[in-house]
Amino acid sequence: RLVCFCSQIINNYLDGTRGWAADTATPSGMHFRDSKRKVDYVLAYHYRKRVSQHQPSSGSVEPLHGLASSAIVSNGETGKSCLEQQQQSCGQNEPSGQPGLLGAQAVELSPLDALEEEKRVQRKEYEQNLMEAGLEIEKDLENKSQGLSFVRIHAPWHVLSREAELLKIKMPTKKVYEIKEEGGILKKLTEIWCRLTEPLQPKVPQQDNTKMKSLSYPFSREKIYLYNIKDKDTFFDNATRSRIVREILKRTPTKSRNSMGISTLIANNVYDAAYPLHDGEYEDQNDEMNDRKLLYREWARYGVFYKFQPIDLIRKYFGEKIGLYFAWLGLYTEFLIPSSVVGVIVFFYGCITIESDIPSKEMCDQRNAFTMCPLCDKFCDYWNLSSACATARASHLFDNPATVFFSIFMALWATMFLEQWKRLQMRLSYFWDLTGLEEEEEHPRPEYETKLIQKKLKTKNTTENANEVRFLKYLVLYLCDLLQDEKEKLTWRDRMPGYLANFSLILFMIMLTFSAVFGVMVYRITTAAALSFSTNETTRSNVRVTVTATAVIINLVVILILDEIYGAVAKWLTEIEVPKTEKTFEERLILKAFLLKFVNSYAPIFYVAFFKGRFVGRPGRYLYVFDGYRMEECAPGGCLMELCIQLSIIMLGKQLIQNNLFEIGIPKLKKLFRKLKDERTEPKEINTNQSKDPQQWDLDYSLEPFTGLTPEYMEMIIQFGFVTLFVASFPLAPLFALLNNIIEVRLDAKKFVTELRRPDTVRAKDIGIWYNILSGIGKLSVIINAFVISVTSDFIPRLMYQYAYSQNGTMHGFINHTLSYFNVSHLKAGTQPENSPFAQDVLFCRFKDYREPPWSQNPYEFSRQYWAVLSARLAFVILFQNLVMFLSVLVDWMIPDIPKDISEQIKKEKSVLVDFFLKEEHEKLKLIETFITRDKHRPQNGTKGQRIRAASFCQFSQSQKGSLASYSSQHTEV
Repeated sequence: RLVCFCSQIINNYLDGTRGWAADTATPSGMHFRDSKRKVDYVLAYHYRKRVSQHQPSSGSVEPLHGLASSAIVSNGETGKSCLEQQQQSCGQNEPSGQPGLLGAQAVELSPLDALEEEKRVQRKEYEQNLMEAGLEIEKDLENKSQGLSFVRIHAPWHVLSREAELLKIKMPTKKVYEIKEEGGILKKLTEIWCRLTEPLQPKVPQQDNTKMKSLSYPFSREKIYLYNIKDKDTFFDNATRSRIVREILKRTPTKSRNSMGISTLIANNVYDAAYPLHDGEYEDQNDEMNDRKLLYREWARYGVFYKFQPIDLIRKYFGEKIGLYFAWLGLYTEFLIPSSVVGVIVFFYGCITIESDIPSKEMCDQRNAFTMCPLCDKFCDYWNLSSACATARASHLFDNPATVFFSIFMALWATMFLEQWKRLQMRLSYFWDLTGLEEEEEHPRPEYETKLIQKKLKTKNTTENANEVRFLKYLVLYLCDLLQDEKEKLTWRDRMPGYLANFSLILFMIMLTFSAVFGVMVYRITTAAALSFSTNETTRSNVRVTVTATAVIINLVVILILDEIYGAVAKWLTEIEVPKTEKTFEERLILKAFLLKFVNSYAPIFYVAFFKGRFVGRPGRYLYVFDGYRMEECAPGGCLMELCIQLSIIMLGKQLIQNNLFEIGIPKLKKLFRKLKDERTEPKEINTNQSKDPQQWDLDYSLEPFTGLTPEYMEMIIQFGFVTLFVASFPLAPLFALLNNIIEVRLDAKKFVTELRRPDTVRAKDIGIWYNILSGIGKLSVIINAFVISVTSDFIPRLMYQYAYSQNGTMHGFINHTLSYFNVSHLKAGTQPENSPFAQDVLFCRFKDYREPPWSQNPYEFSRQYWAVLSARLAFVILFQNLVMFLSVLVDWMIPDIPKDISEQIKKEKSVLVDFFLKEEHEKLKLIETFITRDKHRPQNGTKGQRIRAASFCQFSQSQKGSLASYSSQHTEV
């Protein structure tokens, strides 16, 4: 059988290369050269031949033809032995004129040639092991001195059925049952909604009867009669076929360098890439439709931004894990619509009530003549509070009573969003047959296996004088132990250096972020002092605006740079921890990257919200950063306006530059760089193996490899933080997030469909650790917004003044109440304003704080109003936090995690499955009894043979059509 298989592979190859001018590949680019077997997976590698091996005479194709015969790896043998087997089994003559190619010659290899030869041996052994696992392989001709070659892999039916049973892949059975729909007013509302949103639905093929669902059951070869198998070639879709092949690739070992699977071989540069094929081109002009083209037309274009996402088609093409991401992103975007509407209403409320705001009117009234203390030493003069009128009016847009309501609304919004996602996730799990999905056993990562090898070798007490044979012996023995003894693992002692490096470097990176914030703070202080020295009146009057705008831009640039650095650092730190599985690696990477990027993105905002202006001191006793440079103060209208500016610019800048420009530009630059690199390294030789039109595996190789969903989730999680954490200071944050996400959905869709290689399908029943992060941000947002309202805004001081200190219960006199007096004669020597025209007329200046006046018994000490307001602030934080938490828990309790109809359908599916099995078994027994009854009425001679035929017919009754049973199911018991 092996010889015939070898013959078949070489005949396939030679049939394709006999005519050198002919197109050697199939027109579709999705099948082997026989146009029958699908290409389920592709391995790509670069090869380099020795000069002595590749010396074809000019204009001659005969040496190349001989090389074609010896370049095929079919059963792990050389080309010569394979041809000899072919001659013995098929009676073919040995090709003449090629003795040199079939012979062996000992030559001294250079280091590069030795490395390339080692890679060739590993590829040869690995591909042989794949064929022993049942896969079928087709290779390209290596007809150049160096270049790119592809190994195409096809999984036949017996391999697919065997692996589907091992992986417990749920497949549809013959049984279909009706999905119970809710009746009454809810059903009518659903029908009305469907009719209204019909223009927004994507035009993708839908199930003929949406009220019916196929009963799914883990695939079993013993129960193959249960499944609705119309065609073996299409029973497993392309995504499932590639997933099965990937599992075989991951667990197939090689003895060379102790490689355990394709991941190790790619890490060792034996292969460059391994990927499944896309379903053809996405924008060709022919009428043949495929899932990729359909996704591009109805989902991955900006022109269809108004349409819903075809989630079921996305799941079918990319798998459940990516399908869940886009379902989550779609729900998040939909939930931003109501929050955006409420945020706009709150903003317009501030615009409408700005004229009736008494504190801002008092501040803008020049008749009040509040003379304020100098903003800096020596070079700053006394100034009038009315000059800050514009800042005070702008602050009212965001600092008004409506923001308190909006903060409570957004806290409940976050809770409702998470609850609705759990319900949608459960609904998708039911329709995607993910209920009861078990955690698949993951293969160890190559780095983990390498670390185990090093540990095992140390325990063997190998010395420096051990010879190479003994060294290899230990490696082979270790591999046997690794396969047989699963108790061998890395302990905390082995990982301690990695843990220490993680702790120290993460602490260093957080301190680096704080240092960047401190540096920007110093920039503000020094720049404000420098601009105050200017002789230009316009420059001095716009110092605060100039300093704030430039500092925010610097903050944004620093955040963008550190984000890229922290992403690489988090990956490196996770690698030195040596996690065992990919899932553990991904979770640890996510936690580190999120911690670093969270601190990096929000540290400047936290500084403005809670620290700026809190440690300034008072006139006559200011706190100084450096000699002559005071700590910066908030604007007269408070720090909330500056917090709004900081939040809006950082949020919009990250979304525009990092999430959009980087996401579009960087993949294109990488693709261009890789193309130029391949063109520079590959010689200009005629490739006789390449068709006129590039095949699908060539086109897919030129695309960017898929690196995971972590960057996609991370940018949305950071945005979720901007929307919820400081929403009290910027009610328009949900609106900007909504506008960004409308583009982001199509941008991610276009990237997945057109710019990335097709990812491996991964089954997942939830979004994993991201849900816990979202839940944590939602709870943290309640606390932060409580402190923003109570500490950063003037909501509590205004409330206290109106109900505790105002004589008529209005806000008249609030500005005067919040300003303290200072005797200018108490200024330190050398800090008084120089050349001030008002110095002779000013006896007292005002500053914003609750302190005793200079004529009191305790001058400049905190007044009773200060302690009363501070108590009210803390009481508000406690009250706000507990109220919102209680409402959140109430919403969580009122909304069940599993929809009632889905819960009932899951129960119904279990009962239908039991009834279906009992019915099938009853029919089998009935058929057997029929044959036994017939045998009793026949003559005794030949009874034994007839019974055997009857049992055989019963056992394989479904295979009479030649499509339902395979030779791998011959162990079926009747």
